[in-house]
Amino acid sequence: MTKLKPETHEKLMNVSTATLTTAMFKHGFHNIFVQGPQRLRAGKNMVGFAYTLRYIPSREDLDGLESFADRENPQRKGVEECPAGAVFVIDSREDATAASAGCILATRLMTLGCVGIVTDGGFRDTPEITELDMPAYHTRPSAPTNLTKHHAVAVNDPIACGGVSVFPGDIMVGDNEGVVCIPAHMVDAIADEAIEMTVFEDFVMEMVQKGASTFGLYPPTDPATKDKFSTWRNQQGR
Repeated sequence: MTKLKPETHEKLMNVSTATLTTAMFKHGFHNIFVQGPQRLRAGKNMVGFAYTLRYIPSREDLDGLESFADRENPQRKGVEECPAGAVFVIDSREDATAASAGCILATRLMTLGCVGIVTDGGFRDTPEITELDMPAYHTRPSAPTNLTKHHAVAVNDPIACGGVSVFPGDIMVGDNEGVVCIPAHMVDAIADEAIEMTVFEDFVMEMVQKGASTFGLYPPTDPATKDKFSTWRNQQGR
């Protein structure tokens, strides 16, 4: 389990995934945005450590309804053992032709303290999941049971989700645009950089709204821009 510093958590709750991807790009990371999943309902940021479930294609002799009664079923076991503060991240092989999970399991995760659920497949019961007090991201609704296409094989192993490598303990940050995955050992530095970028971008937006050209402003190649930003920041108390 990854323990986030309270101040790092607070910073990540107040930055966008767009800003985070740029901060990570500066460190040479090009593939951290989970491609495909969209948030079911807009809201505050999702921040937590990755706790993972991996599916492979289902097989008829293994994936009958009776498999749900098995307490070692990785899907059910993973849900019941999910730690508080985690984001439950599901590798569904980018296949939304069957559900990755439904409202009952999502509700159970929420009651256990899970702070979000992400799949590169689809959810069933999406009207009900949308109403939960927990962020949920998927590619599209999918009513068929997971057993028709997915066989759960591993809990809290490295996975792929939306084309991104996700390791247990990585930090998942979601906003109303999507989800990014940040290696845990980088998260404090990235949060600091993202906050600084956010403050500067707020200044840039205000200047552009007042009619300023982006040349020399964004990026700040004009020396006068830095002076204006410093004055603006002091006035804003940021």
